[in-house]
Amino acid sequence: MKHFILPIVGLITLLATTASAHEGPDPLARWRFDSDAISQQGDQTKILPRRGPTGMLSGKFEMLGEKYDETLFLNGNQSAIVIAENHNDANKYLPTEALTVSAVVSISQPEQWGGLIGVIEDNGSQESGWLVGYDEKTFTFALRGKEGTGRLTYLKGKTAYEAGKLYHVVAVYDGETMQLYVNGQLEAESKEQSGPIQYPAKTPFMIGAYRDSDEFQSLKGRLREIVLYDLAAKKEWVDHDFEHNASLAALPAMESNDPLEFVIEPYLQFGTQSSMTVMWRTNRKALGTLYYGETAECPNRIDIPEGKEIHEITIEGLEPETQYFYRTESRLKPDADPLTSKPATFQTAVNRDTPFAFAVISDTQGNPAVSGKLAQFAWGQRPSFLLHPGDLVEVGPRDSHWTQHFFPSMNPLIRHVPFFPVLGNHEQNAQHFYDYVSLPTPEYFYQFRFGNAHFFMIDSNRNLDPDSEQYQWLEKHLSASDATWKFVCHHHPPYSSDENDYGNLWKTNKGTRGDQNARQLVPLYEKYHVDIVWNGHIHSYERTWPIRENRAVKENAPIYMITGGGGGPLETPGPIRPFFMNTVRHGHHYSMVRINDMKLEFQAYDLDNRLFDQMTISKQPAAAHE
Repeated sequence: MKHFILPIVGLITLLATTASAHEGPDPLARWRFDSDAISQQGDQTKILPRRGPTGMLSGKFEMLGEKYDETLFLNGNQSAIVIAENHNDANKYLPTEALTVSAVVSISQPEQWGGLIGVIEDNGSQESGWLVGYDEKTFTFALRGKEGTGRLTYLKGKTAYEAGKLYHVVAVYDGETMQLYVNGQLEAESKEQSGPIQYPAKTPFMIGAYRDSDEFQSLKGRLREIVLYDLAAKKEWVDHDFEHNASLAALPAMESNDPLEFVIEPYLQFGTQSSMTVMWRTNRKALGTLYYGETAECPNRIDIPEGKEIHEITIEGLEPETQYFYRTESRLKPDADPLTSKPATFQTAVNRDTPFAFAVISDTQGNPAVSGKLAQFAWGQRPSFLLHPGDLVEVGPRDSHWTQHFFPSMNPLIRHVPFFPVLGNHEQNAQHFYDYVSLPTPEYFYQFRFGNAHFFMIDSNRNLDPDSEQYQWLEKHLSASDATWKFVCHHHPPYSSDENDYGNLWKTNKGTRGDQNARQLVPLYEKYHVDIVWNGHIHSYERTWPIRENRAVKENAPIYMITGGGGGPLETPGPIRPFFMNTVRHGHHYSMVRINDMKLEFQAYDLDNRLFDQMTISKQPAAAHE
């Protein structure tokens, strides 16, 4: 085991370049992220070290503060510092037997997997390397030793970081014990790992990013200093080091000085006959104002006096089935020039006896080119709202998947009509879902009325057995509903002919042909006369016959529809035709549902906006379940 103690001298003294000038060892590398470290050469920006390797800076950045307080701010949008694309090219700067990292940093955007410095691979049996990073609330330290558990151990701190505020973070590994300190305090410790550090075969050496073979999550926050040693520090050294950085940790939070911009342009949420919610996000905390009215001048206004990045304003007291205009303004200060959105329109929910239509698009995940095209086509048909059966994004905890994939691609539609989503498995119940939608509590399940239809929105990632919260809630409200049309939406399909999600039908004839958790709700659908159940999860299109008691019937029973072709990688049905299948199709698509009193028309369209399936349901007054 290698340990070192600096009894008097902290990291600031290590600015000296000769061993005789200080007590204690030299670091492998040290970066002080001030203006002197920035070297612009053509279109390349280099980070010059005080000691060790030069880094290549990509993406947007800015310098904040002055002199001793100066820091480098990375904006989180693919901005990062590459020390080596292949860590093997920088081996002499990487610790092996022991490690100490001392960092002074701030976090402005929480992430599930955030990185400050490290070399890491986090994929199954290949887990290896080390990383000092952060998650949605605290700082973290991950490492794998050659004689450890065969996987990474993650330490999680206790201090909940405040956005924009500097913290002193130290990670230590001595070959037997991992330790994580925040502002001088030991917050996590583990003896799961031992031996030299196990490095990946080939992974980048990064600062300001969590990056391995299939992930790249950039830091939005500040870097003040990072120092890397190949020795393990004792508690006394950490104490002295924090003493030299305590004044920085005591400074107030500081955020970017970038010009105010939209991260997410305005969009609509949970429209009713008398209200509509408008949401948007700015890159900095700002004062929000919503203008609205029945003309493009938008004579009415609502102000939010508190500065926020995610803005949410609900307009109350509107008239049913009425067209309104709206636009937003955001200001850093009350007298500052505003960031203004373009005027857009919306319509409040219609009266019970008025015809209406809505679009259905699911599994938009990770393919904005496709989902954006489908959104444009759907908007061309002027739906009243969008129903989304889940998997809005590929990885829910990654904010960039919301801000760079889902919202930009869907904006042509959702700036004019509200969208009503449910959670898919890819959302991973991430906080971003709850931050970016405005739905009735608890948001993971809810209901809404539109015209003569009643919609019940369920989270099929949770338990759905008869004793579960959602099952009992659903039975209560289904039994009380007097709607002409009853619809249910959840991500996982009770019936599916997919080739391998519910048993590999190319290798065996045994399979559940649908999600067994979700199928527990089927008796409720049959008992309370649900008309259609919309699902996603399977990236194809499928419509069943009406199904009652696990048999196909001609009418007056629930129809199950998988509309998972919104952008995700396409899937294929199995080799046989199950009893419930009416129509199945491989391809990206969207659907339109049109309702006029007791008549429902359904149509599905492909990526070229060509009709490929349709059906009509007509009810008689006695069958309307009024």
